[in-house]
Amino acid sequence: MALRIDDMDRKILGELQRDAAQSLDEIARRVGSSKTPVWNRIRKLREAGVIRRQTVLLDAEALGFEACFFVLIRTSEHEADWQAAFLKALQDRPEVLEAHRLAGDIDYILKVQVRNARAYDIFYQALISEVKVHNVTALLSMEEIKSTTMLPLGSGDSG
Repeated sequence: MALRIDDMDRKILGELQRDAAQSLDEIARRVGSSKTPVWNRIRKLREAGVIRRQTVLLDAEALGFEACFFVLIRTSEHEADWQAAFLKALQDRPEVLEAHRLAGDIDYILKVQVRNARAYDIFYQALISEVKVHNVTALLSMEEIKSTTMLPLGSGDSG
């Protein structure tokens, strides 16, 4: 049976998305509940896989990673062996923050965070030496307008 998510769960999830480091007491106060029921709901959400993990968000620029590239990849290869090699190449590269397989003219899009253009070129050369791709287009992000990890939970029953 799938876990039913109610408005209280959404409030708790919203608080955790906003700041997962806040205390259980603080979350309970902000959602209008008490500590034990909030803890029980968080535990159930974890067990159901709704909460996958908790982490921290780092400032890439403050750490010297000043260049963000969106890399569009077209390939003529679609066999299982190629896909496995491509997936491994992406998994082995910490510069790849996100990778998506797409519908349409572009097969994959990657979000790659590196220190500078030279670091991107090193990444690019390594990638194309490991897997055959038909076409690669790299787009340098000039400015990050919006970036969030928070899902728009809204209200209503999703379960």
